[in-house]
Amino acid sequence: MKEKNFLSVRFQMGHNYISEERNELFEKAKNEILDEVITLSQVTPKHWQAILQKKLWERVHTHVIENIYLPAAQTLDTGTFNTTVDIKLKQWTDKQLPRKALEVAWEALQEEFTRYVSEQKGKDQDDIFDRLKEAVKEESIKRHKWNEQAEDSLRVIQHNALEDRSISDKPQWDAAIQFMEETLHARMKDTESVIRDMVGPGWKERWTHWTSRTPDQHVHNETKKELERMLKLHEDHTAYLANDEVTTVRKNLEARGVEVDPNLIKDTWHQLYRRNFLQRAISHCNLCRRGFHYYQRDFQDSELDCHDVVLFWRIQRTLAITANTLRQQLTNTEVRRLEKNVKEVLEDFAEDSEKKGQLITGRRVQLAEDLSELSLQMKRSIAN
Repeated sequence: MKEKNFLSVRFQMGHNYISEERNELFEKAKNEILDEVITLSQVTPKHWQAILQKKLWERVHTHVIENIYLPAAQTLDTGTFNTTVDIKLKQWTDKQLPRKALEVAWEALQEEFTRYVSEQKGKDQDDIFDRLKEAVKEESIKRHKWNEQAEDSLRVIQHNALEDRSISDKPQWDAAIQFMEETLHARMKDTESVIRDMVGPGWKERWTHWTSRTPDQHVHNETKKELERMLKLHEDHTAYLANDEVTTVRKNLEARGVEVDPNLIKDTWHQLYRRNFLQRAISHCNLCRRGFHYYQRDFQDSELDCHDVVLFWRIQRTLAITANTLRQQLTNTEVRRLEKNVKEVLEDFAEDSEKKGQLITGRRVQLAEDLSELSLQMKRSIAN
């Protein structure tokens, strides 16, 4: 009888030890998570500024080029260019830019949070906390709500930044030209890729790689050659073909035995015109390198017109100011609010035994559970 009581006490102690082990593991995980979240507040301003500005430009560059710069740059005179730019910039800031900026900031915060909470600290790190960390991360993000006044505040700041046209020194002028050049070269690369896919491989590639054009690529290529002849004759052609020009191109191709749809002609023209326009715009950047002196005099008594450089400076400056504002919102408010969310989630999980049982898993926990089950079975056996 005494032996049975002794074994019962041992197994009961073992069962209690397993329960305490799970709680100890949770406390250890909790401390790890809190330490990792605290390091989020140590992210340097320079790092926040860099990732915010980069991500913001990635998010908005297509709109800036396609919906602001290109439509304005294809107008006939400087006055129309500036008016078009101002209207489109205001529309952009009123409706899209502040919202996009906050989306970028929220994504950046989530990515940095995930990186600090989830990244492995070494090969020997215990994976027993992985599910718990993931659950804490997801629940904390779900509970986080960005400051509702941030968008309105950001809109005012962006409006003021875009209204400024005063480039104060030559280094800012040069930086704007570099930004413009890099943007145009990237767009040129994309356009060349589209044209390459349309017309298929050139003769050298066909010869060296034993490839050939598809029938559709052949039609595109013949159309391209016909339209390139038109561009050479009319370098200042507008962005769109007139109906009679489409008809002329189609008949010229039919005379060479190439049947072509008018929409295909227009699509091909769109890409060729874009490439031609971008080539001229990149050359214009080189001319504008010496244009700061003329800009200071509002380009008076000069044939040089670099208002497009001013546009890119306004955009570049606005992106920098936006990134700086978002960085201040992150470091002053949002990071701390996210830390608070994490603490609240951990406190809620600490009160939920079932949740801890679901999230703290792994080989060690499984062994403990197996030992507990074995202990209970042996206890029942001895008791019987």
